[in-house]
Amino acid sequence: MTKPVLQVDHLDKYFNAAKGQTLQAVRDVSFHIEKGETFGLVGESGCGKTTVGRTIMGLYDKTAGDVFYDGQNVHELDKQATFAFYRNMQMIFQDPYASLNPRSTVKDVIAEPMEVHGLYTAKQAQLDRVLALLEEVGLNRDHANRYPHEFSGGQRQRIGIARALALDPDFIVADEPISALDVSVQAQVINLLQRLQQEKGLTFLFIAHDLSMVKQISDRIGVMYLGNMVELTSSESLYQQPLHPYTQALMSAIPIPDPAIEDTRERIILKGDLPSPINPPSGCVFRTRCPFAMAICSSKVPEWREVTQDHYVACHLYNDVPEQSSPEAAAQQIPRQS
Repeated sequence: MTKPVLQVDHLDKYFNAAKGQTLQAVRDVSFHIEKGETFGLVGESGCGKTTVGRTIMGLYDKTAGDVFYDGQNVHELDKQATFAFYRNMQMIFQDPYASLNPRSTVKDVIAEPMEVHGLYTAKQAQLDRVLALLEEVGLNRDHANRYPHEFSGGQRQRIGIARALALDPDFIVADEPISALDVSVQAQVINLLQRLQQEKGLTFLFIAHDLSMVKQISDRIGVMYLGNMVELTSSESLYQQPLHPYTQALMSAIPIPDPAIEDTRERIILKGDLPSPINPPSGCVFRTRCPFAMAICSSKVPEWREVTQDHYVACHLYNDVPEQSSPEAAAQQIPRQS
């Protein structure tokens, strides 16, 4: 097995809140990403997935745990090593309206990373690179002298992608890059990212809450709830046999493009409000909304375990299932809502 390009070990990220309280945004999250892979990170708003991405990038300091990129601890790099790190890892931000400087032309927006890192010091070479990047993301060369407000949301996101590619990175953190776009434009951006990955051998951490889109682009998927990772497996396994009750609820919310099936299938409606990350529930953080909660759920944090091969889940419903058992045995363990 090859060494993963990114390794996240027991990552915690807490923020200071009002009145001396602590907001536990990310709690004991671990996963790895192989080179050339797309790892999807999903969950409802406020689950901590964006915080994970920003902490991996070094935009937030960790509270505990470690992040290793290419064998180096991201949060222990010196200034020179940090500079090199940002050449290899770039980020596509969620909001294409806020992530671009409105006072800079598209040419300057894309060229800025090159200037910071001292690339293409000859102005003509820099301009040629900018124009090539615009064409690479499906825009025209004459867009270079325009300003961000002159573009649609999808075009702005393409500009953001071009900026992320300016340094020829190996790894890209895509933080909900399609959430602010129309559905038809979302598909265009997804297709663009997939094409760029194939052509350049890129590795992606793809953060989103749209599970249908995540399935299309991801090789493996991690599901987060209230700062915790609750399930992790391949995209195919997650959609064929979701194990955690929270994942099952998320899956039931995905529309099916067949009216006959859509009208008759049962939706899993979670009751209650999302707890506060300042005062999360004891034991299993999902227990206050889980239809299968048991007494043990309030007193003990569920163990992160491999229930079937390469399918990990943190849920007390699987305590009696032997590790790496058959998918059928795991599926029979958990009840389904009718």
